Amino acid sequence: MIDLVLAGDNALVIGLAVAGLAREQRSKAILAGIAAATVLRIVLALSTQALLGFGGALLVGGGLLLLYVCWRMWRELRASRRRRAEAEAGEETAAPKSLAQAVRQIVVADVSMSLDNVLAVAGAAGGHQGVLVVGLVLSIALMGLAASFIARLLQRMPWIAYLGVAIILYVAVEMILKGIEQLWPGTVPSVLV
Repeated sequence: MIDLVLAGDNALVIGLAVAGLAREQRSKAILAGIAAATVLRIVLALSTQALLGFGGALLVGGGLLLLYVCWRMWRELRASRRRRAEAEAGEETAAPKSLAQAVRQIVVADVSMSLDNVLAVAGAAGGHQGVLVVGLVLSIALMGLAASFIARLLQRMPWIAYLGVAIILYVAVEMILKGIEQLWPGTVPSVLV
């Protein structure tokens, strides 16, 4: 269940990041994003015990990083909408997003979201390394499948991207609030955590 929920968040970020790319570049960006997530999760999984001691601070930092990603995606959606309007009006449009920009956006998001995923899976694994490995592999597989689907869906219905940005914003704020609550118990009203 943890994998389904958290892989969906990662898949949404990857889907949003690659939606503005040409079809042939989309697959490359998804593979690069999944590779980055895999490497990050392996590194984070190897250091889970150390990371669990810094859980609150890492959640706040990861949430802030995710807010940055959300802001960048919002700007990108606005620019994409402007390019479509200019193209329809026959005006010269700015260059669309490059493969490198999409991969960079995915990697930055993966840093915070992989951290959240590894901490959740490590907590659920209860110290069993085999369960941790299976959980992380399952998470990566689910993320790859969902990212392709989301990217195709966003090509047909671009308005869904705004919903996706709202979901990522929610996840970022939730991470920050949970981190603050772990660092300073009782500071965040229980309704918000």
